[in-house]
Amino acid sequence: MTELATMEFHAQPQAGEPKPWAFPAPGRGSLGNGLTVLRCHRPGQQVVAVEVLLDAPLDAEPAGLDGVATIMARAFSEGTDKHSAEDFAAELERCGATLDAHADHPGVRLSLEVPASRLAKALGLLADALRAPAFADGEVERLVRNRLDEIPHELANPARRAAKELSRELFPADARMSRPRQGTEETVEAIDSAAVRAFYERHVRPATATAVVVGDLTGVDLDALFGATLGAWTGSAAEPRPVPPVTADDRGRVVIVDRPGAVQTQLLIGRTGADRHDRVWPAQVLGTYCLGGTLTSRLDRVLREEKGYTYGVRAFGQVLRSAPDGTGAAMLAISGSVDTPNTGPALDDLWTVLRKLAAEGLTDAERDVAVQNLVGVAPLKYETAAAVADTLADQVEQHLPDDFQATLYRQLAATGTVEATAAVVNAFPVDRLVTVLVGDAAQIREPVEALGIGEVTVVAAE
Repeated sequence: MTELATMEFHAQPQAGEPKPWAFPAPGRGSLGNGLTVLRCHRPGQQVVAVEVLLDAPLDAEPAGLDGVATIMARAFSEGTDKHSAEDFAAELERCGATLDAHADHPGVRLSLEVPASRLAKALGLLADALRAPAFADGEVERLVRNRLDEIPHELANPARRAAKELSRELFPADARMSRPRQGTEETVEAIDSAAVRAFYERHVRPATATAVVVGDLTGVDLDALFGATLGAWTGSAAEPRPVPPVTADDRGRVVIVDRPGAVQTQLLIGRTGADRHDRVWPAQVLGTYCLGGTLTSRLDRVLREEKGYTYGVRAFGQVLRSAPDGTGAAMLAISGSVDTPNTGPALDDLWTVLRKLAAEGLTDAERDVAVQNLVGVAPLKYETAAAVADTLADQVEQHLPDDFQATLYRQLAATGTVEATAAVVNAFPVDRLVTVLVGDAAQIREPVEALGIGEVTVVAAE
């Protein structure tokens, strides 16, 4: 008889005690040329992230040249006084580095990622791009053509089209926030290398810029390295530039962007509200997450799980411009898509969720899940140097203290259910929401009008 083999089982490993975690605090200094530098040593992060923020906001773009900040941002990597566009790209590739740039309402941001062993070389290339960009006629013309090619695709995208219409509805026509961030066909066509260089010379200088560097800086003499690279960048001081306050018209109304034959309707419902300088921000973040921040949120539970109208609906707050004097604002919005025949019922149920939230409030269980998801997973969110650098750059861009993010997590954990309820109800009042629908007006107008959530206007899709 064959003897059966026996297995020896070892004790199951047990989880250890969790280590305390806090968002890292940066060191702060400045170079002789006036450039502000934030540094954050993250042991083991061998890919170093560098963010450079330039005080070149969209509302500083000259009249008729919307998009020039975007073209300038893209042109930084298209050659310098030392390298052609092709050589510059090749040098970055030899470093194993990536360099991206984009323009938004607060300003222009350049993002560099590079292995720590190649940091010196990559910083030299970044410094050259900022110090002496070529802005060659041919390269700028190519970037303009590329941007013009992008615009029709953006207009064809329902989510992008809805965002464009919401901005146009919310903000005054003479406000830069009412117009597309990267310009229109008319304004982009007017951009040339002379316009790009003029914008650069007027707004780009070290005295008003900030560099953030995050990664494993073991053995790196960062002062010497920055001094030899970004420290060689020179420029004049700048007079303080007036920043117009953010004003918006959030009277409840509905705009349908007509897409005949569309099988789905894109929803974007929004208004402006408090930014990160407002004391209500932590409660607003928590309450908005309970409303529509995840698959278990109220909106998804009703519109997705119970009714099957959508694959998902999200509520969020996105800072447009943040200022300590109260002139900033955030976009508070609900977005998603539903099938065309159920557009009216879906909106009806969405408004029912908002009314019920105001009448009954959030539950302690909803609040606890939101805190766990927002605070408990934060260490995973900031595993990479790039994620830390991006958040530190956001803080600089929004004129926040260096310990803002660390403080925010403590505030979120301490925020109660009643506070979160009040904040989210104030953020999404049922009678002060601008609703944009991108869909088939012939099918959805009548059922939407019957809801009584605001006057309904139909516009062409373009």
